[in-house]
Amino acid sequence: MRFDVVTIFPESFESPLKVSLLGKAIENGVVEVGVHDLRNWAPSGAHRAVDDIPYGGGPGMVMMPGPVVEAVETLRRPGGKVILLSAAGRRFDQTLAKELSQIEQVVLVCGRYEGIDARAAEILGADEISVGDFVLAGGETAAMVVIEAVSRLVPGVMGNDESLTEESFAAGLLEYPHYTRPRQYRGHAVPDVLLSGDHAKIAAWRQEQARRRTAQVRPDLH
Repeated sequence: MRFDVVTIFPESFESPLKVSLLGKAIENGVVEVGVHDLRNWAPSGAHRAVDDIPYGGGPGMVMMPGPVVEAVETLRRPGGKVILLSAAGRRFDQTLAKELSQIEQVVLVCGRYEGIDARAAEILGADEISVGDFVLAGGETAAMVVIEAVSRLVPGVMGNDESLTEESFAAGLLEYPHYTRPRQYRGHAVPDVLLSGDHAKIAAWRQEQARRRTAQVRPDLH
């Protein structure tokens, strides 16, 4: 699977793409990530500007459609999906991550300033995605969230693919609590059922704990 990221701050991705499972997946060629400076498609000029003042007035600046459209048209492969990272977009979730993991190429455009000229999304047939109900300074952090969440679902990225079947959101529930050594820590003990060796009881306990945690923390998932 390949991601192509369009950003005015390509240096934001240098370290995150080199570490942990994602870094290994890229090193092994399971996942490819290309990071591209939007200013390479900026109109000629001393400042290589990719933004301008908004029509109709208002604070801030707006990213111009030309550089965004031309960058994506250069990078997009047949069948590639284009996503604009925007606080005004559809909320990103595990279901959408699974959908994207089935696509060979995803082009992620990192918004900045007050956003991207709306005509860019119309011309490109792009989807707008938000990683949560909050506002970031730009789409770079959001793009990394999407890349990591989707990459984990690509076969060969996780060391143990079975981990994907029991983690949070896999079955519409949050994941059950985990414990390891020592059995006692500051007066808190590991639940006896986890020490019983009875796999059926352990599975039932974990399912019940997942239901309780979801009801308490994320009742909206029911």
